[in-house]
Amino acid sequence: MNTATLLAVTALLLTPGVQAEPDQLIIAGRLLDVRSGKLLPDQAILLEQDRVHSIVALGKLSTEQQALPRTDLSAYTVLPGLIDMHVHLTANPSAHGYRRLQQTPARQALFGVTAAAATLHAGFTTVRNLGAAGFADVALRDAITAGEITGPRMRVSGPGLCMTGGHCDNNLLPHTYQASGDGVANGADAIRAKVRSNMKYGADVIKFTATGGVLSRNTDVNASQYSLAEMQALVAEAHDRGASVAAHAHGLRGIKRALEAGVDSIEHASFIDDDAIKLAKSRGTYLVMDVYVSDYILQDGEAAGILPESLAKERTVGQLQRQNFSKAVKAGVKMAYGTDAGVYTHGLNGRQLNYMVQWGMTPLQAIQSATLHAAELLNWRNEQGQLNVGVLEPGAYADMVAIAGNPLEQITLLEQIPLVIKGGKAVKAP
Repeated sequence: MNTATLLAVTALLLTPGVQAEPDQLIIAGRLLDVRSGKLLPDQAILLEQDRVHSIVALGKLSTEQQALPRTDLSAYTVLPGLIDMHVHLTANPSAHGYRRLQQTPARQALFGVTAAAATLHAGFTTVRNLGAAGFADVALRDAITAGEITGPRMRVSGPGLCMTGGHCDNNLLPHTYQASGDGVANGADAIRAKVRSNMKYGADVIKFTATGGVLSRNTDVNASQYSLAEMQALVAEAHDRGASVAAHAHGLRGIKRALEAGVDSIEHASFIDDDAIKLAKSRGTYLVMDVYVSDYILQDGEAAGILPESLAKERTVGQLQRQNFSKAVKAGVKMAYGTDAGVYTHGLNGRQLNYMVQWGMTPLQAIQSATLHAAELLNWRNEQGQLNVGVLEPGAYADMVAIAGNPLEQITLLEQIPLVIKGGKAVKAP
């Protein structure tokens, strides 16, 4: 055997889920294949450590496989662990507006411990954290990865990038304090440097604000932030470094600029129009539209410290965003699931699924947005180039949830998930 062949065989044997023997068995009464949309009865999910080894019909198990330690979920429907592509785990939803000035990055990271556990117990085994001061989300991710605390798998952005006075800047204090957000950068060269800095300190993804925001003081949701040239410099730098780019964008001009610049996802997309929908579809850009959170802001936001001007902005945004969500669904744009958790109470992430169905998706489309399609946008892959999350397939992490019923008939079942498995281990059980 020559050296090249030996190396190839060694790599194959060391690849999770390939060639090695399974060490655990999960019996699923019904298994939802999120690619085909089919509910497969009586399936056996064979695990190798923290990954899926193989999936076979229950009647085809070998004698040796039948003897493996097993988890009996024959009374349940099993599907991949859910993914939320827009969360803020270090953000306390009861500390909006001026209250947030009291929160240091260290305090936010500590708050994130309980938020991460609540999110995982809600069935969201993977999240993309888009924006955190002081790289608090990096610290949270690393503690979860090290097994020191309980939480979902995380991809994180660190501080969001923005122009001076933009949505991610600190606009709450008067000029005498000279306060500035961690991600403020102006001009193409400074923006490139900030992208490099974020990745130096642990960011997996780059998030920037292409328009004003609802919850920031003195920013207009319709006003574009960053020129096209600045956005292009940001996207090129991030893509050169292997990072994807998420653009916060409510207003139409900022949405179109971000699409032209080549971002991977548009977050919120509230005022998107037919032309921008066509552009997003032609470029394969994902829309991540948080169509649940508006109700929470308008019902509970004042008590949580959300500023009056922010409540007024939300009244102009929420309903129109949902109408445009319906248009985007009908047009067949790629959609990934993102809720803006941290604006609302962590652990309620599953509530948005029903909103997506109410505004035009089928239950399967909503589930796919939070599994397969979110995973494709996240692009987190194993050594064989296969998706690590969002699917139950050989080589993927053994992340799954189980419910007593059919989510294709009753999507609200996913709002209260009784059993959550991450990496082959139950982290929540009845």
